[in-house]
Amino acid sequence: MFRALLSRLAPDRLLPSQCAVCRAWPATPLCTACKRRFAAPRPRCRACALPVAEGMDICAICLLSPRSGGDAGGQGALDRCHAAVDYVWPWNDLISRYKFGPEPGCAPALAALMRATPGAAEALDEADALLPLPLTQARLRERGFNQALLLARELAPRKIRANCLLRLRHAPDQHHLPRAERLHNVQGAFGIAPGKRHLIEGQRLLLIDDVMTTGATLNAAAAVLREAGAVEVSALVLARTPVEGL
Repeated sequence: MFRALLSRLAPDRLLPSQCAVCRAWPATPLCTACKRRFAAPRPRCRACALPVAEGMDICAICLLSPRSGGDAGGQGALDRCHAAVDYVWPWNDLISRYKFGPEPGCAPALAALMRATPGAAEALDEADALLPLPLTQARLRERGFNQALLLARELAPRKIRANCLLRLRHAPDQHHLPRAERLHNVQGAFGIAPGKRHLIEGQRLLLIDDVMTTGATLNAAAAVLREAGAVEVSALVLARTPVEGL
């Protein structure tokens, strides 16, 4: 908690600390050795960010089910999706600490992983605006911060439009539900803020979130943005849940 406070007071200063993964001291929050070992770039499906074989850019699920509406795979409403790491150890533990610890001071180190993702720099540069996936007001009061917004502030603070997309209701846990129920859960979960539609029309938008579990939530948000006139909607997430984890 003390280190999180220091990070907020001096966000641009690298403070001596332990690596959050291996506990090496002194180190930056994520040491070079751990990033090389646990966050090495890997080929991913351009549509759903699941891992693919070298030389491929789309997974079998998306190839067989294009524009499927979003699930374990399938393009849905997203034009492209980028993920830095798989949602497995040590990243699942670290992300849980970031969100629920809470340790919001981890945001700069985690955003750096996202920025280093193949294709992420181009996506950030080409996007007209970044839209961090919003929380409901109840969830925001409970947590005290929006983890996606903190990541977006580290990635491209001048491009953030955090007040355009609204979370109207929170969908229940999606992990163990069949596809039809997953899609039903996120119907009506998002909306465009009153008077903000003109900030969406004709824009290339990049959704930012910490974890992509099934893709249903991000695709639901993307569908709402497309209906509001966005010409392109992609996503950049910190971690992607592997198929075997669904």
